[in-house]
Amino acid sequence: MSLTSAATLATLDRTGPRRITDLAVVEGVTQPAMTALVRVMEEAGLVERQGDASDKRVTLVCLTEAGSSYVRTRRQAGVHAFERLIGELTGDEVEALVAALPALKHLAELESQEREGPKQ
Repeated sequence: MSLTSAATLATLDRTGPRRITDLAVVEGVTQPAMTALVRVMEEAGLVERQGDASDKRVTLVCLTEAGSSYVRTRRQAGVHAFERLIGELTGDEVEALVAALPALKHLAELESQEREGPKQ
């Protein structure tokens, strides 16, 4: 799976259903590229298109259960990888990481806000 596909699934998991145009902006790709990507992910059973109840002209891209499961599995694999690597650090290095956590959390929040763009 491409990084853009994985990032798009993660965005849908964090923010809920989105328009293709919205996803294209968030992921930094063209609308035609996102349309093609959504089609591939739809064929793989990871996303589905649904109508927007508030605007019948709009189609939203939504995660399927398989898509949600993929995101959860990928996140868990990342957690396990970090646990293993942190276990190889010295006590001083672990303390330095713990001290840096508030700044890292803030960076993640800023990046998330930037990637998500305007809310619907």
